[in-house]
Amino acid sequence: MTISIVEKSPLFDLSGSIAVKAGPDQVYAVVSDLRRSSEWSPECRGGEWVSGEPATVGAIFRGENLRGEDVVAWAPLVRGVWYTEARITAAEPGRTFAWAMLTHTGENQQSVWGFDMRPAAEGCLLTHRFRMDEPTEGIYKIVAGLDEEARDRFVREWSDKLRQDIARTLERIKAVIEG
Repeated sequence: MTISIVEKSPLFDLSGSIAVKAGPDQVYAVVSDLRRSSEWSPECRGGEWVSGEPATVGAIFRGENLRGEDVVAWAPLVRGVWYTEARITAAEPGRTFAWAMLTHTGENQQSVWGFDMRPAAEGCLLTHRFRMDEPTEGIYKIVAGLDEEARDRFVREWSDKLRQDIARTLERIKAVIEG
């Protein structure tokens, strides 16, 4: 029996980097303020801290998201506005900031987004990363009614979408910081 593509680990492991003309601490101060994510994210429209000290390990952020009809248009994705919750898993000023998406019961999923900063000649190198080891509740819902060919197509097209989102996010953060 062949293993389904959605059972392979990691399902997604993507990252991108960009040079920013600002120090790692300044970049960290921007990217760790998730309320500002509407300034750079293709989907997240900001949100609010719902528990814990904002931007510290263990704090929970409720994000508001917006996805258009044209995004992997054939797939049964959530469209329009929807909400997610994420728990901060790493918060080291000037170095790294990461969060895990939560299940509907508040447990961490193996779906982690993050930013890493490294000093560079004229500021820092900012890396934006995403890794999903096991499919989230949402991915299982999306692929539930799909045959294996469509599942494979979804993972390929979603990977392309995520790569584009990471690149756009980095460009927009650079523009926000550098003015």
